[in-house]
Amino acid sequence: MSIKRENNDNLPQDHTHDAVALVEGLLNEAVISAASDIHFEPTKSALIVKFRLDGELKIIDELPKSISDTVISRLKVLGGLLTYRNDIPQEGRIMFQPDSQIDLIDQRLAIFPTIHGQRAVVRLFYEEAGLADLKELGFSDYIYEILSKIADLPQGVLLLTGPAGSGKSTTLAAILRYINRKYPGKSIVTLEDPVERHIDKVTQVQIDPHGKMTFPTALRSLLRQDPQVLMIGEIRDAETARIAIEAGLTGHLLLSTLHSGTPAGALLRLLEMGIEPYQITSSILAVLNQRLLRKLCEKCKTKPSPSAHYQPVGCTDCLQTGYKGRMLIAEIVQLDGQLRQAVLEKADLDQLENILTSRGHMTLYHDGQRLIQNGITTDQELARVCGTIKP
Repeated sequence: MSIKRENNDNLPQDHTHDAVALVEGLLNEAVISAASDIHFEPTKSALIVKFRLDGELKIIDELPKSISDTVISRLKVLGGLLTYRNDIPQEGRIMFQPDSQIDLIDQRLAIFPTIHGQRAVVRLFYEEAGLADLKELGFSDYIYEILSKIADLPQGVLLLTGPAGSGKSTTLAAILRYINRKYPGKSIVTLEDPVERHIDKVTQVQIDPHGKMTFPTALRSLLRQDPQVLMIGEIRDAETARIAIEAGLTGHLLLSTLHSGTPAGALLRLLEMGIEPYQITSSILAVLNQRLLRKLCEKCKTKPSPSAHYQPVGCTDCLQTGYKGRMLIAEIVQLDGQLRQAVLEKADLDQLENILTSRGHMTLYHDGQRLIQNGITTDQELARVCGTIKP
């Protein structure tokens, strides 16, 4: 499927009409292609349109510079933004409903001024069929067993790490659904900025980063609402981290995300935020680090030889990328005696990593090997996501 348009310079002069048709067409095609983002990037001579497909950006079209401003204005209209302000960043929600029957939860629009004009990104959120259940996310049996046991606990903190778009929110929602099904009477509350997916029978609170109800304010107040399970969309600052750790020590099971590339890095980040080592060792149950790998397209993948691994080819079904869909890989670190002692002594990153290596820690790279062996992804894709150095 391709929507690359030819002879854009011959478009009619009714730019407003063109922009309406172009934008609606791009939104429709993005949904049909299961794109997670649409980028409208202005250059000196054109407006480049890209789709993020399975985590990778692909150029879809190059629109003439003459209609660039009109296309961005149309996006602003759909997003309820100020069309006459071209000098400030703006954010909104697009209410346009695509023709596709695919369930679309939300479309978020962000506009930003550049030297060549306004840049726009539309982020698409889908109803993820098959990803509501923790068992169906694709974790190894080892990690699934640990997560299900943590979900049964009455208190403690589970941290998720990984870059944006690595599926952390999906994992958190699946854990909450698991708890909800197994313990239907439990009080579960989330604090999110923004609420990305609605979860039945869970109290969800949306935080306005520019308002008075910040994460620390809301979390402090919620602890007086008698919750048993708390989910914080992200621990962004020292104050939120301190309250979250205290919640995990005082009879609450708390789930959250923290920006870090590795589990050991997440522990150090808490120390850097001023959390006392003994609080970390007493509250943190585990740190889960995850990534998403592109899956080989089932219609065109091929083996160069019987003993070789499958390789990408490219076809119309996968937009010539050779990949279609994504799969989860993960690593998890539980705090045992040796690791706790290292945290108490404020060990550095190398020391923590050496401890994990010495006890045979299953890294992201190792977890990815099972997908290669099963013909689901490739060595090249694993190297792209995890780096070329093998742990």
